[in-house]
Amino acid sequence: MNTTELAKGIYSVGAIDWDVRDFHGYSTYKGTTYNAFLIIDKKITLIDTVKRTHKDELLRNIRAIIDPEKIDYIIVNHVELDHSGSLPDMIELVKPEKIFCSPMGKKTIISHFHREDWPFEVVKTGDEISLGKRTVHFIETRMLHWPDSMFSFIKEDGILFSSDAFGQHYATTERFDDEVPLSDVMIESAKYYANILYLFSPLIRKLLKNVAEMNLDIKMIAPDHGVIWRTHIDKILEAYDNWSQNKAGKKALIIYDSMWHSTEKMAHAVAAGLKETGLSAKLINLKVHHRSDVMTDVLNANTVILGCSTLNNGLLPRMAGFLMYMRGLKPTNKFGASFGSFGWSGEAVNLMNTALKDMKIDVIEEGLRLKYVPDSAHLDECIEMGRRIGKHVLESVESKKETI
Repeated sequence: MNTTELAKGIYSVGAIDWDVRDFHGYSTYKGTTYNAFLIIDKKITLIDTVKRTHKDELLRNIRAIIDPEKIDYIIVNHVELDHSGSLPDMIELVKPEKIFCSPMGKKTIISHFHREDWPFEVVKTGDEISLGKRTVHFIETRMLHWPDSMFSFIKEDGILFSSDAFGQHYATTERFDDEVPLSDVMIESAKYYANILYLFSPLIRKLLKNVAEMNLDIKMIAPDHGVIWRTHIDKILEAYDNWSQNKAGKKALIIYDSMWHSTEKMAHAVAAGLKETGLSAKLINLKVHHRSDVMTDVLNANTVILGCSTLNNGLLPRMAGFLMYMRGLKPTNKFGASFGSFGWSGEAVNLMNTALKDMKIDVIEEGLRLKYVPDSAHLDECIEMGRRIGKHVLESVESKKETI
């Protein structure tokens, strides 16, 4: 990553990871960046570091601007190791006067690196420090998405260093949102939200409200992953507002796994019934779609229909794994239903319905179980199931509009 100037004396100096393809279970087909930022002022300040494997790239970028040993302050917005892995090496080299972090940040840094002798300076929401010409305003963002997380806002330049919020796993040499296709950035932003921040939606709603009340003059949002927002700030703020309120389009996902194609045939028939009602539908075969991509679709759909055959009185492993993954991300404000084929027991449908109910998803009906291979009459039952679901969803959406 070449150094890029965000504003006079403020530089992006992080690293690009072109090759990462998995981020603790989240597929990162487009790689990622570990963003860090350098501020040249009376007190030279580094905001966040990078994954330890990319420390040399960080140092190269800093050295293109200044000698790293001239850095006075380090601000740690987030302690997760993709942002702090090289922190001990940087502290040893730089020997900073102060390390600024949240109260939980100090505890988390000590828990990770076991160094209580570092020059910690704990800051809370509303605290400010002067770097010389610039002022840094701190905002704690606990559990977005770790207890230590915080934002740092440069008042004079209107730059919000937002840690993991508003980020994307997106490797690119271009640094700004207007230098790459906006559609690509929004897709990766949605995927990031769906797989990392979804379960924190209530906290995000509260944070967005609080930040709006602070009347910050935000001219740029610089996250710790992906591109920096300078042109389409309104787009990403609107998207986060919608996602945090669990607003989703009139769209049904039929997420299924099938052993010998019987459940797959049922899935296609349910989709046909949905189509007849006018409700948009998408078939998602868990054999060929990664769970993190499926969750991105879940974020933007108001109906989740699950299909799975029964194996050993339970679910096929891919469906069981997906349900565990989805349960942890806590999607809400959705309709749901289940179906599946079986040979001699048929527990899968009840297990899927139970999982949906545990997630507070509105299960429309108790589900459809068919034994072995469905014939034309059975497939008609599946089509009818799709019709019922589509009619219910569309009528419910219209009824909700009328009551607003």
